[in-house]
Amino acid sequence: MLSRRNFLTAAVGVAAATGLAACAKEDDSSSTGSGGSKALVLGFSQVGSESGWRSANTDSVKAAAKDAGYTLKFSDAQQKQENQISAIRSYITQGVDVIAFSPVVVTGWDAVLKEAKAKKIPVVLTDRSVETSDESLYVTLVGSDFTDEGRRAGKILEKVIAKAGLKGDVKIAQLEGTTGAAPAIERAKGFKEVMEADHADDWKIVVSQTGDFTRAGGKQVMAAFLQSNPDINVLFAHNDDMAIGAIQSIEAAGKKPGKDILIVSIDGVKDGFVAMSEGKINAIVECNPLLGPQLMEVVQKVKDGQSVERWIKTKEGDFMQDQAAAALPTRKY
Repeated sequence: MLSRRNFLTAAVGVAAATGLAACAKEDDSSSTGSGGSKALVLGFSQVGSESGWRSANTDSVKAAAKDAGYTLKFSDAQQKQENQISAIRSYITQGVDVIAFSPVVVTGWDAVLKEAKAKKIPVVLTDRSVETSDESLYVTLVGSDFTDEGRRAGKILEKVIAKAGLKGDVKIAQLEGTTGAAPAIERAKGFKEVMEADHADDWKIVVSQTGDFTRAGGKQVMAAFLQSNPDINVLFAHNDDMAIGAIQSIEAAGKKPGKDILIVSIDGVKDGFVAMSEGKINAIVECNPLLGPQLMEVVQKVKDGQSVERWIKTKEGDFMQDQAAAALPTRKY
């Protein structure tokens, strides 16, 4: 996978198109620019609504577009790449000013992005990266460093283990995000880096499987984990929703989440902080979904032909269990 850090700055576009797939959801929000001028038209394709994080991300984008006075054409891909590609082609046909999307998976975008480039419609990635044969096919990525989030999860797990007084081998179950998605690939990579560098002898991932970033997936997969590996003592979940689902299966198995099985997850949604305040999650690595205002600033710069950084990172923090109660009232998502 191409490193986000090696992307080259370039303005891009997308071309010729088909209609939006019938199973995808699209809505338009129209605004008029200041002074009655024609509003900038932004086509935005969202991954779906698989988690609390994603819902907060969608709300942030919609609110920020409205505040900026942009006409937003929004589509929910329902976690299907074919829906997202159809939505992007629809935006190209409609001749929007800028296209932004959070890709379902990292591969398979070259054809539609080349179509975009031919029509000179700039493309901005949000939240997730892609692999392309031509890095000029999009302008920039606005989002988190998922690999670093994985590293942060590994480092905060060290603190969790020390605080819990866990002795002996650390037997880790990993709930992965959607197969092929950038956060799933990169969070696993970063976590593994910490394991191999500092804990090759005492940490082991004994079982790992995708829960597709959903609570239902986390619950189902964790139940299977506990049957096949009842001696698991740590869970690393790629997002809070899967961790929350897993907690249900841990409790159903007669174990105490946060005590019998230590839990570290990523995102920082409000429900995750509630579970942490209840002692059921031990630590959370934040991934900020409130990208809307930052995205709208970038979209305007791109439309105006201004240069932007190739990767615009979001600011995030890490939280231990004893910080949850104080932090919970200020959580915005």
